[in-house]
Amino acid sequence: MSRPDTRPPKPTAAELDLLRVIWRQGPSTAREAHLALQVERPEVQPATVLRLLQVMHGKGLVVRDESKRSHVYAAAHARDALQTNLLDELIQKVFSGSGKALVMAALEGHVSEGERDEIRRLLEETEVPPADQGGTGHA
Repeated sequence: MSRPDTRPPKPTAAELDLLRVIWRQGPSTAREAHLALQVERPEVQPATVLRLLQVMHGKGLVVRDESKRSHVYAAAHARDALQTNLLDELIQKVFSGSGKALVMAALEGHVSEGERDEIRRLLEETEVPPADQGGTGHA
């Protein structure tokens, strides 16, 4: 018997834009989400945002509170979980499963010097010392 897939569904680019709004400002009505999204995409129409939220609800990307006159939509998945799922898919499809290839591609022109320094610090902080391979039991 196979386990049901618990990974978040893959959003389209437009759905991801709307999820970013909801993650940033929290649970929102379609009107509130439209107003926030208009800052980035002035051409988007209120009816488009409502329809998109309805589709996203059907896909399981958002949950809907129907207890008020205007439904309130909230992200069904944490940002980290969705990003991890999308990153895993990107690594598999584009980099043949190699995380190293992804990092090397990102470092070639997509990372500022300040970001490189931050990455170096993070690597130093999270570096795991090699296991005691000699079995000498130094304590």
